[in-house]
Amino acid sequence: MNDTRQLVDALKQVLRMRGLTYAALAQRIGLSEASVKRLFSRRTFTLARLEQCGAALDIDFLELARLARGRDGAAAQLTLAQETALAADARLMAVFYLAMSGWTPGEIVARYQLSAVECTALLARLDRLGLIDLMPGERVRLKLPRDVRLRPDGPIRRRHGRRVVEDFLAPQFDRAGGAFAFEFRELSRASFEILKRKLERLAAEVHQLADVDAHLPPAERETIGVALGIRPWSMESAIELPPRKRPAR
Repeated sequence: MNDTRQLVDALKQVLRMRGLTYAALAQRIGLSEASVKRLFSRRTFTLARLEQCGAALDIDFLELARLARGRDGAAAQLTLAQETALAADARLMAVFYLAMSGWTPGEIVARYQLSAVECTALLARLDRLGLIDLMPGERVRLKLPRDVRLRPDGPIRRRHGRRVVEDFLAPQFDRAGGAFAFEFRELSRASFEILKRKLERLAAEVHQLADVDAHLPPAERETIGVALGIRPWSMESAIELPPRKRPAR
């Protein structure tokens, strides 16, 4: 019963992410809006009905199950040994990222300057690191959830973090088809904590959306960078109005 509830909740989440209403889903699967609402409220989905709704929302059952499973518990984290190995080899890290994003070995070789032999060798190393299972026919099965997190001060962030962030922030966001805003106001500690929790939820939603879209072919996806940050900050360094020195006690 708990598994069914998680699957239905995940399906409801996909519906919201797609920007669709119960009425729109009802039209796609040939039911009345009232019937669809009843399915969700009573969680009386059969397996066939779940698959039908998933097909209508462009998500297969395995991806839906993975999304449902990811709703509980803390995000997985790479081990220190795994991060160290990835940080030391940029190509290994790139292939790991692509595999985590749902790319097949054939798609990787077709898009990037990497031979099939080289790609297989890198995937075999990821297998030995315990990150994937390299299966017959060069099929790849992930051994970690797609929302795996990097260590805040781990080897990858220490080695590549500054360069990646600088590269991300370099262009003008509007010209790159994105959006950027930097806002600052004086807030209480309680308001600060509220904003912090909202950013954490947004970060989780980025990974959830990636799970929803993972089944799409690479040509229909692109890497989207989302920078989230919040901290106490003073604009004194940016204005010509230095504060008075506090008297010594």
